[in-house]
Amino acid sequence: MILSRVVTICLLAFAAGTAGKAFAGQLTLAAVNGADLTGVGKKKLHAISSRQKRPQAIVIKAQVLLDRAGFSSGVIDGRVGENFANAVRAFQEQNGLKPGGDLDAPTWARLVATSVEPVLAEHVITADEAKGPFVAEIPGNLEKKAELKRLAYTGPVELLAEKFHLDEDLLAELNRGKSLEQAGASILVASVPQAPPKAQVVRVVVEKAKHSVRAFDREGKLVGFYPASIGSDEKPAPTGRLKITRVVRDPPYTYNPEFRFRGVNAHSKLKIAPGPNNPVGAVWMNLNEQSYGIHGTAEPTEVGKAGSHGCVRMTNWDALTLAAMVRKGTIVEFVD
Repeated sequence: MILSRVVTICLLAFAAGTAGKAFAGQLTLAAVNGADLTGVGKKKLHAISSRQKRPQAIVIKAQVLLDRAGFSSGVIDGRVGENFANAVRAFQEQNGLKPGGDLDAPTWARLVATSVEPVLAEHVITADEAKGPFVAEIPGNLEKKAELKRLAYTGPVELLAEKFHLDEDLLAELNRGKSLEQAGASILVASVPQAPPKAQVVRVVVEKAKHSVRAFDREGKLVGFYPASIGSDEKPAPTGRLKITRVVRDPPYTYNPEFRFRGVNAHSKLKIAPGPNNPVGAVWMNLNEQSYGIHGTAEPTEVGKAGSHGCVRMTNWDALTLAAMVRKGTIVEFVD
């Protein structure tokens, strides 16, 4: 009886302290899954809108819930930044909330109502995830990349991080003291969709100034929102209305010297083998304007933060999600 009362008291204390733990940096399974914005004061709410050095449980939970709802913030890293604010704002717009981009109480209430499954889950590393094949290192220049037979992942950590949409550092933080390379090891990961979506997209809007991509179905409903790197001063993105002409998964990449990319000294064409670390990542959606497309990337943490060579660059998982919903002839509108 005494033991039962002690357990009950401990559970009540845990429940009461869950919201505090969301800000304390304790990234356990219970702290992240139990993170709650309800009842949190304005001072702590302000902390969410500040750029924290350490990931926060409440932000991790929000990023996973947004991802599930089709509003990607790119890499799940537990930090507040432009990609996160844009995803929150798009979710607010879609749900008739004040679109300030902050994780406020009304937004939180609507967000947690979208899904009841825990945001973190245990995952047992499979033999395939542990053995690859991998490549020891990805060279920095295109000439060296062209020598590789495949631009594969560099190891299980990179593979698992991309599979579960996580920042590699956060994956390590969630699994302190655990092996991330051993088949059979049980680790914590973000519980994000693994199956391709069933929606069909007929129009894609590329928002240059907002560094984002929106996907709409036949009824005009927003079914996907993603951060993106869109062009640069060196090579701006196209303008106007284009169309997708084909979708190529696991594409090779051909560099033409006419592109004259900064830092590339090749005087003849370079063919880079396929793979997730290929310059265009895991998928290429070709547009009906020469050399332009929507594609993945080998650097998911740079999406929305660095420019591209004129194309629309997304994380591999977001690009694959969009690719599953578009078809040949899907309209792509570039807006400023």
